[in-house]
Amino acid sequence: MKKKIFTALFSLIFGYLIYQAYIFFLAPSNNLQGIYLVPKDAVLVIETQKPIDNWDDISNSDIWKHLQTNNYFKDLTKSLDGLDGIFNKKKKLIDFIGNRSLLISVHVYKYKKYGLLYIADLQKISKLKLLKNHLDSFVSDEYRVNKRSYHQHTITEIYDKKSRETLYISFIENQLIASYVHTLVENAVDQYKEPVIGRDLNFIEINKKVAYDNMFRLYVQYNYIDDYIKCFSDKPNKRIKDLSNSLVFSGFHFDLQRNNVLTADGYTNTNESTASYLKALQKSGKGYRTIAKVAPKRTAIYMSYAFDSFTEFYKNFESIQQENPKQFKAYQESLDKIENYLKINIKDNFISWVDDEIAVLQMQPVYTKGNHELALVLKVTNKTKAKTNLDFILKQIKKKTPVKFKTVAYKDYEIQFMSIKGFFKLFLGNLLDKFDKPYFTRIDDYVIFSNHPNTLKSIIDSYIAKETLNKSEDFKDFNRYFDKKSSVFTYINTPILYDNLYTLADKTTKEQIKRNKNYIICFPQIGFQLTPYANMFESKLIVSYQDPVIVKSKEQFKDKDIIGPSETSNNLTTTNANDLIRVKAKDLFKVTPIYPNNLNAKEYITRFKNGSTHTKVGLKDGVRNGKYREYHTNGEIKLKGRFKDGKQVRTWRAYDSNGNLLEKKKF
Repeated sequence: MKKKIFTALFSLIFGYLIYQAYIFFLAPSNNLQGIYLVPKDAVLVIETQKPIDNWDDISNSDIWKHLQTNNYFKDLTKSLDGLDGIFNKKKKLIDFIGNRSLLISVHVYKYKKYGLLYIADLQKISKLKLLKNHLDSFVSDEYRVNKRSYHQHTITEIYDKKSRETLYISFIENQLIASYVHTLVENAVDQYKEPVIGRDLNFIEINKKVAYDNMFRLYVQYNYIDDYIKCFSDKPNKRIKDLSNSLVFSGFHFDLQRNNVLTADGYTNTNESTASYLKALQKSGKGYRTIAKVAPKRTAIYMSYAFDSFTEFYKNFESIQQENPKQFKAYQESLDKIENYLKINIKDNFISWVDDEIAVLQMQPVYTKGNHELALVLKVTNKTKAKTNLDFILKQIKKKTPVKFKTVAYKDYEIQFMSIKGFFKLFLGNLLDKFDKPYFTRIDDYVIFSNHPNTLKSIIDSYIAKETLNKSEDFKDFNRYFDKKSSVFTYINTPILYDNLYTLADKTTKEQIKRNKNYIICFPQIGFQLTPYANMFESKLIVSYQDPVIVKSKEQFKDKDIIGPSETSNNLTTTNANDLIRVKAKDLFKVTPIYPNNLNAKEYITRFKNGSTHTKVGLKDGVRNGKYREYHTNGEIKLKGRFKDGKQVRTWRAYDSNGNLLEKKKF
C-alpha cells in the first residue's frame, strides 16, 4: 500500500516537473519587445541587455562614486533606490530574474514634471507566473499592496508608508512594467495593442544601425525635447525648438573607457518635411575644423558647420527653401530688396569668398558681466578677396545709410561696422539670427563678426597671447576622439558654460545648479559630431570626467571677478558699484579702463547702485576723448581732467569726499 502511495506521489511530482519544463522550455512563446510598450511621448530611452553586469561597471566607476556624494543626484536616482528598497528579498529576486533586457524611458507627464518608466524582459520566467502571483512575498511590511484592473490588465500598487510614494507594476506577456507615475504604466498598457515608437519607420531605421554589444544604448526623440527642457528653464530656447523640428531620432551605443571618458557612436535622421539648414548640410559633404586657431581658450561653446564648400552649401540651402514656395518667395523678396537697395550681389560679394567652415562661438565674458559673448567666425578662401568684397559692401552701406563709423584700430587689427539689420538672417535664416548689425575684424584666414566690439577685442587679445583652443592640451586631447572632418561639431567647455547655464535656468533650477556646481563641472568637456551618412547623419557623443578639484586647478576654469562698466549713446545705463574696479588710494590719478559696447556712443557713464553718477567721460570712436569726471558716493567730485585720443592730458585734480583738493598732476 505504501509502495503504491509513493509511486503515485512520485508520478505526480515527476509529471508536474515535466509540465513545468515544457512550459519553460518548449511551449510557444510570445516574446514581446519592450520598445512596443514605451509610450509614444518618450524623450529618452535607455536600453541595456545586461543590466546587472553593466550596473556593476557603472557603480564601481569614479564617475558614479563622485555623483553618489551629491544629494541632488540621489534625488534623481531615487527611483532606482526605491525599486531596491521595496523588495526585501531583492538579491534573490535579481538572481532569479538574471541579466535580462531592461528599458528605461523618460517622459514629461505634466508641465515641468518628468517621470521614468522601467520595462524589464522576464522572458519565459513570466510563464511560471511565480512573480505575478506571489509579488506580495517579495514586499516587506513597510509597504501596502493593492491591485486594480486597467484595460484587462492588473496593475499592482505598492505604497511606501514612510515616503508616501506608490510604485505601480504591471505584467504584459514577458514584460514587467514599473513606474512611480501611474499614467506612465497605463500609457504603456495602451501601447500593447497599438505601439507607436516600435513601429515608427524613423526609429526602426536608427535602431537597425545601433550596435548591441556595448554597455547600453540611448535613443533620443527630438519631437518632445522642447517640453523636456522646459522642466528646467522658464526661458524659451529657439535653438532647441529648431532642433526638435529638424531632427527625428538619434540612437547611440555607449561604452565607459578606463580613463573615465564616456564614448557613444550612433546615427541621427532628419525630418524630411522640414526645410532646414541641417538638410542642406546633409547634402553638402564635410570639411575640416580649423576655427579653433582663433577661438579663445575661454570658449564655452564652439559650434562648427563644415562642408565641401560654402558655395555648395548655400546652393543646397536655397534648393531646400524652394520646397516651400511661400517661404521661398518671401526669402527671395527680402534678398532682392537688400541687393537692389545697396547695389550688391550676395553670392558674388559675400558667399564666394567663404571657405569650408563657419562657426558660432559663445565665450566667457571678459568686459561685461552677465552678458554672453557671441561671435561668428568665417573661414575665407582668399584674404584679399574677402577684404575687397567687404570693403565694397561697407562702401555701399555708407552711400545709403546715415550711419557714420570710422574704422577703429586695435593692436594692429581693424574693427569695422556692418550696419545692415538682419544681414545674415536674410540669406541663412535662423542659423545666424543672433547677429544683427555686427562689428567685424579679420585675423589670419578668418573674418570674425560680433554684435559687440569688445568681444572682438577679447578675441584679438587671446589670439595675440596664443590663448586659443588649438593651444589647449585639454582640447587637443579631447578633439582626437572625433573625426577630423564633419558637418556639425559642437564642443562644450562645461566649467566656463556654468555661469551661462545659471543665467538661463529658472529660480528652482538656479538653486540646484548653485548647490551642485562640483557635480556639473566634473564633466569639463562634452562633444557632439554629425557626419553625412546615406540619408542620415553618423553621430558621435563624447563626455569626459575629471575630479572637480583638478578642474578648478586649471587656469582657464578658475573663477574670475569679471568687471562690467557701461556706456550710453542717448540713454544712460546703470552699473552696480560693487562691479567697479576700485581706485587704489596710493594712486589718485589711476583711471579704470573702459570697454564701450557701442563705438558710436558720444558719452560713457557708470553709476552707483543708488543711481548717482560714478564716472562720466566723452567718447570718440570708442576711445575716451574730452572731459572726465569721477564722483564720491556722496556726490562730491573725486577726480577730474581731460582725455585726448584715450590719453590723459593737461592738469588733473583729485579731491576728498568733502570737496577738498588733495593733489594736482600734469600729464
